[in-house]
Amino acid sequence: MPVNGENATPPPAGHERPDWPHIAREIADDLATDAVVREQAGKAPLDEVARLREAGLLALLVPAERGGGGADWRTAHAVLRTVTAADGALGHLLGNHYFLSTSARHLASPARAERVERQSAAGQWCWGGGIAGREPPLTLVPTSDGYLLGGSRRHVTGVAVADRLAVRAVRSGTDEPLAVLVDPAHPGVTAGGGGDTFGQRLAAGGAVEFDEVPVAADDVLGSLSPDEGILSPYACLAAPTARLVSAQFCLGVAEGLLAEVREYERLADSPWAEPAWRPPVAGRPWPDAVHPWRDGPERRDPYAVALYGELAVAVRAAAALADQALGALEAGLARGEDLDDDECAEIAVLAGAAEAAAARAAQDGATRALDVVGADAAAARHGFDRFWRDARTHTLREPVAHRLREVGDYFLHGSHPPFTLPA
Repeated sequence: MPVNGENATPPPAGHERPDWPHIAREIADDLATDAVVREQAGKAPLDEVARLREAGLLALLVPAERGGGGADWRTAHAVLRTVTAADGALGHLLGNHYFLSTSARHLASPARAERVERQSAAGQWCWGGGIAGREPPLTLVPTSDGYLLGGSRRHVTGVAVADRLAVRAVRSGTDEPLAVLVDPAHPGVTAGGGGDTFGQRLAAGGAVEFDEVPVAADDVLGSLSPDEGILSPYACLAAPTARLVSAQFCLGVAEGLLAEVREYERLADSPWAEPAWRPPVAGRPWPDAVHPWRDGPERRDPYAVALYGELAVAVRAAAALADQALGALEAGLARGEDLDDDECAEIAVLAGAAEAAAARAAQDGATRALDVVGADAAAARHGFDRFWRDARTHTLREPVAHRLREVGDYFLHGSHPPFTLPA
């Protein structure tokens, strides 16, 4: 069974696969033109998701023979980072979609996974929800022809735009946690408030109530039990797969902010910059270190230049670690059911380390880069604060300390990380 599109049927002769990174760049350039205005408005990203759908990016990871883009995770990560750099909230929505839409490969039988992916590609579904165990679980009550889903979730990513929701529920009577696929158009699914976070305003999140929603047996994707022996090592790769999506989101935020701040600095130093726009020397964080009588690079504060170098190193180092972890994940996916527990643990630790490094690069970079800009960074017209808010919202849900503890425990004692999924 193809697990990441690498072994998908090649396109017919004379037809080349789309250049997905180029397509993502075009979408990102379009998103960047009004990213600040859209983020401040905070409306549901219906038009933005429609752009992703029209470009084929929603079905990117579905194998070609199942009607999708036939791309692998390396391509998906590049696409995700590009979109996130332009619009962090939409990048979070897209990353969540990529993980959830491929989760059946780990959790379901091959036949069920193929059916779900074919349906997803045919309908160009946008997936929302979340299968992490951060909230009191939903309840799945068996019936004569399936299940009834009940309960509520305080925050579900993408609920305002999703065609399908993948959620976590426990089977009544056994308390086994399961991943369940739900159609949000069912009248028993009610989306409410809760999407008032200070960051990721365009991730279309919010609270959801499930009132006796019918769930077919085929829409139960599989177990999420952390108990030993329930999930195979291959199924457990769902966790590092999700962790690396989280890492790519953080890297996209960090790269997006550094790119915008760099452009700001270049315009500020340009003799062609509008006088009314150019920040005054007094507005700089360290005005005594700036030489206003000089032009060009000599005018710049050397401490600020060094700090930009430090931030660039942090982002590149985190990106290199994420790339190393992705290589390990790709090798694990290729081994399939031959993967053993030790190999899975090594991949999970690498992914956790990459997520921690990327989260720190995003959070620290989003703070310190604004320090260099100075008081003008607070101007709403620049929208620099959206990067900090998007990164901070993400790291509040996924604290770095937990990943570092797992890495440390593995380093010191060889302890395998528990099976946990990011929120």
